Amino acid sequence: MTEQNIISVPMPVQGTPEASGELTDLLSLMARLRADCPWDQKQSNHSLIPYAIEEAYELGEAVQADDDEDIKSELGDVLLQVVFHCQLYAEQGRFDISDVISTLQQKLIRRHPHVFEAENLADEAAVKVRWDEIKAEEHQAAAARGKPHRRLDAIKAGSALMQAQEVQKQAAKLGFDWPGIEGAFDKLDEEINELKAEVRDKSKSAAKYNISEANISKANIRDIEKELGDCFFGLVNVARKLNLDAEAAALTCVHKFKSRFAYIETQLEQVGKSVEDSDLTEMDRLWEAAKQYEC
Repeated sequence: MTEQNIISVPMPVQGTPEASGELTDLLSLMARLRADCPWDQKQSNHSLIPYAIEEAYELGEAVQADDDEDIKSELGDVLLQVVFHCQLYAEQGRFDISDVISTLQQKLIRRHPHVFEAENLADEAAVKVRWDEIKAEEHQAAAARGKPHRRLDAIKAGSALMQAQEVQKQAAKLGFDWPGIEGAFDKLDEEINELKAEVRDKSKSAAKYNISEANISKANIRDIEKELGDCFFGLVNVARKLNLDAEAAALTCVHKFKSRFAYIETQLEQVGKSVEDSDLTEMDRLWEAAKQYEC
C-alpha cells in the first residue's frame, strides 16, 4: 500500500465533545460512537441502507415544508449517513472519507468541461447532452475494466416509482414504447383486470397451493403482489406520457391525505371527541368538508 492509499481511521474524541461545526470533529465524534455506543457498534453498511433512504426522503419533505431548522436537521441526518458509512469502510481498510471526497471532486471536474476547460456550451440542454456523453464514456471505461454494461444499468437508485419512470424513459429512447397515451391506458386497464382476477380467483389459488379457500389470502399473496406491481408500473407509464413526475404526484397525494386527516382530527377535537370516538360516516363527512379548504 502506497502512502497515498493509506486509509485514515478517525480517532475517537475524548471527554464530552462540543458542536464545533468542523468536519474533523464530526469524524472523531462518529468514531467515539462506534467505540462506546452499543447500537452504533452493531451496525453494518448493509444495516444502514434503510436509514439512508429514509433520511433522504425526510430531507425532501423538509425542503418542501421550507423550514430552515428542519432542513438543517435533515441535512445533518443525511451527512450522518455519509460519515457513518465512511467510518465503517475505513475500519474495514477499504477507503476513508478523503477518498470519497476526492472521487466526488474528480467526477465533478470531469463532468463539467464547460466550466473548467475550453468547451463552450450554449444552454442547459447542451450541458445535459454533454453530461450524458461523459457518463457514456465512463461506462465504456468501466466495461474495458471488465464490468459489463447493459442499457438500463444507469438507472439511478430511488423509490420504486422513480426507478419505474426512469426505466420507461430509457426504454422509450430505444423505441420500446407506445406512440401515444392510449396504449398506456389500455395496458393499465389490462393490469388492473389481471389484479382483480388474481384477487377473486380463489379456486385457482387453492388448487395451485393445495389448501383450503379459507387460507387463500396467505397462499396467493405473491401472485397478487406481482399483479399489483404491474398496476403501479402501468400507472407510472400514464404519468410519463402526461409529462408528469409519478413520485411527485404520489407525494402530493400523501400530503393531501395527511392534511385532510389533520382537519378531521381538529374538527373532532373542537367538539370534545377523538378519532377513536368517531365512526366512518362522521369522518367521511369531515373528509368531504376538508376538500373545501384546499387551494
